[in-house]
Amino acid sequence: MQHIFPGISLFLLVLLSGCASLPAVDVATVDQRHIEYALIKGGAPVVVLENGLGASMHSWDKVFREIGHDATVFAYNRPGYGGSDPAVTPRDGKHIVDELRALLHRQGLMPPYVLVGHSLGGLYMQLYARRYPDEVRGLVLVDATHPTQMEGAGAIERQSWWVRTAVSLFLNGEKKREYDAAPATGQAVLGLPTVSNKPVIILSAVDKRDSEVVKHSNNKRADFARLYPESRQQWVESGHFIQAEKPEVVIEAIRSVLAQ
Repeated sequence: MQHIFPGISLFLLVLLSGCASLPAVDVATVDQRHIEYALIKGGAPVVVLENGLGASMHSWDKVFREIGHDATVFAYNRPGYGGSDPAVTPRDGKHIVDELRALLHRQGLMPPYVLVGHSLGGLYMQLYARRYPDEVRGLVLVDATHPTQMEGAGAIERQSWWVRTAVSLFLNGEKKREYDAAPATGQAVLGLPTVSNKPVIILSAVDKRDSEVVKHSNNKRADFARLYPESRQQWVESGHFIQAEKPEVVIEAIRSVLAQ
């Protein structure tokens, strides 16, 4: 469950997000819906940051500012998050990816993109890269959700009572709809060819706890090397929110892709 619902670390992020701020925050109108975003226009290419489940664009605060010195960098709040209007479309990966594409084009930000996704946002970025490979220059996955994360020991019914209770309290509105659609999004990812001939960096958190759920999550983390044979995987001594705890690692990974 950690890649979908990171438990206590999520609540820490919520607290951090309340005091974090991104520069150049604005609101765009796409299909008559208001979407909150932050943008620093620099050189090409455009680095696109995609948030995890329940997290706002402010989770990228430290990464956003630094990458803004190297390239154009874009972060946003999906419908139903932060200052963005509620969603009126299904919350599966296909709709989320297409809405992001429309938003980028609306802002005049043209591909190819460096896609950076955390947790469930990493699953969306995998789908984007596989559906539109010609629009992608590189991919950075930050402790991303595996396409089959919610199967087996990752299923909600296999979690401890406190995790099930926390999930039921936390998941509402768009978050609940994204969570419910995650397995279908994962199958959509697996139904498309993998990313090839492009730099892919996978940042995986090191979790040494001893439980079936953690073993499941770690097996899924390790399986990314199979999903992306040409990738470089880096194991990071960090919690789930690597971009908050070890932002320098994420910054280095993005700059590595930019350099290629």
